[in-house]
Amino acid sequence: MTTGGKINTDILSDEILDVLCSMCKNRGKKSEGEKFCVDCHDYFCINCVTVHSQVPLCVDHKVLDKSQVKSGTSKGLPKAPTERCGRHSHKHIDMFCQNHDNVGCSTCMAIDHRSCKDIFYIPELIQNKSYQVASREIQTKLKALAKIIAVQTNKFQQEKQNLQKRKAELLDDIRKFRQEINDQLDKLEKSSKDEIANKFKLLEDKIEEGLKQLQEHKENVTSANDKLASPNPNEAELFVHVKIGQNAENVANKFIEDTKMNRTVSEIDFHSDRNLIEQLKQNKTIGMLTEKTTKTADKLLQITGEQSYCVKVMSDEQKCNICNACYMEDDTIILADYNNSKLKRLDSHDYIIPDCYNLPEEHWQTCKTNETQVAVTLPSKQEVHFISVNRQMKTTNMIKTDFTCFGLAYAINHLYISDNTSVYIYTMSGKKLKQFSTDQSGRELFSNIISLAVSKDATRIYVADGYKGLIVLDNNGQIVTTFNGKQLEGANYCHLTEAGSVLVSGLHYNNVLQFTSDGELMGEVIKADSKKQGINSVCCNQQMSKMCIGRRDEDNIEVYNI
Repeated sequence: MTTGGKINTDILSDEILDVLCSMCKNRGKKSEGEKFCVDCHDYFCINCVTVHSQVPLCVDHKVLDKSQVKSGTSKGLPKAPTERCGRHSHKHIDMFCQNHDNVGCSTCMAIDHRSCKDIFYIPELIQNKSYQVASREIQTKLKALAKIIAVQTNKFQQEKQNLQKRKAELLDDIRKFRQEINDQLDKLEKSSKDEIANKFKLLEDKIEEGLKQLQEHKENVTSANDKLASPNPNEAELFVHVKIGQNAENVANKFIEDTKMNRTVSEIDFHSDRNLIEQLKQNKTIGMLTEKTTKTADKLLQITGEQSYCVKVMSDEQKCNICNACYMEDDTIILADYNNSKLKRLDSHDYIIPDCYNLPEEHWQTCKTNETQVAVTLPSKQEVHFISVNRQMKTTNMIKTDFTCFGLAYAINHLYISDNTSVYIYTMSGKKLKQFSTDQSGRELFSNIISLAVSKDATRIYVADGYKGLIVLDNNGQIVTTFNGKQLEGANYCHLTEAGSVLVSGLHYNNVLQFTSDGELMGEVIKADSKKQGINSVCCNQQMSKMCIGRRDEDNIEVYNI
């Protein structure tokens, strides 16, 4: 039925219309949906979409033309992604960078992927079938990862409970020890009080004895005086009383004189043992807290996946050559690009380079010295520079050596620096403490030191020597063990994992071997591959289950799941 040459859509069936306007349908009318709201998941006619856009809560909603939506049903899904960007919430994730294998909104691409060549609009990419989405495979991996995370979460929770229990036990131990101290102080106090009581009792007893004798002499003198003062019956009786009086006088005077001569007034003082107080003052605590790390047996790392990311930036003039890499506390990776004399900060989540720092010349090895600082060796300058990586990278300090410095490692506020044939220990202020170059018999320990690593407790020094392989020293420079097997020809770079094992790359075979903390071979982590460039750097973050590999003259780094 027509009215004025127009179709009355109110009487059309659902089959005739492609999709219905949701607002009209709710009012009992049938209007064709020309627009689709990604956020509401509803279709709107031309009139209703205007009303929808005027609602304050819907102003930022993404509205698509019907042509951008799969046709044939009112429940059709849009071809464009509906997921909003976590960084730019007003944008949708509809772009894909093939160079970094990462998705984002158009703003993300403009900011973080300006130098990338292969950027695609996702609906076009999917429509042209130029990229297949392996959703089932990813879903399977995510489910497996969720189980691993759940297990790890349970372990962390159990560790937390164990820590809380141990904390309560230690606090109870402190309370008991404090009670022991109190009990011992009570005993010392009682002994001191008893000593004072005994001393004063002796003196009081002497005084009491003296008072008693004085009383006796007083009574004798008084009695003799009374007898002399009374009427005497005869001269003989008077004579007796006089003699008794004289005797009482003599005895009393003698006692008084003896008392005066021998009498000493005791001034008794108590001198506290100040050593007790001084000892307590010297102690910061009533005991010493020690920490014993229970380290689980390290296992051979297993590779479960690999991805490649471009780390070249627009200002690079040469091919990248990532000769060093180290993970920081915020999970960013500091990459040392030898060919371009740069330190590059790599976001280990999005694998983009937000920041670079130009060094004055070609550098060699880089190591982390604290949460926000790395150190780097500059061989030609014979210097070690300290670079702050907090926010904007900048040089904060440097120390001068008297040799061409290559290898570099850090442990317990000391730097371990090497030239080709010696390992030196320096303070952070630049004072040389030790040098290791020969063994007890005078033979040279090293031939061509490429890199260093040091255990966290500084009991082991790991040296990658291009000619002699892996050399493990103790902190006195004595050899613990060496490994120079065929699997490790051209030992190039050594890296200490968080669990304490050592990863060493072999330049000739392009492989990575894993060793125990005492230098025993555990196995091959990265298999030898003659088709690839030599491995220049290895760094591992076991918390993130990632391992990063840099190769000679490669713009890409390889990131392995472990």
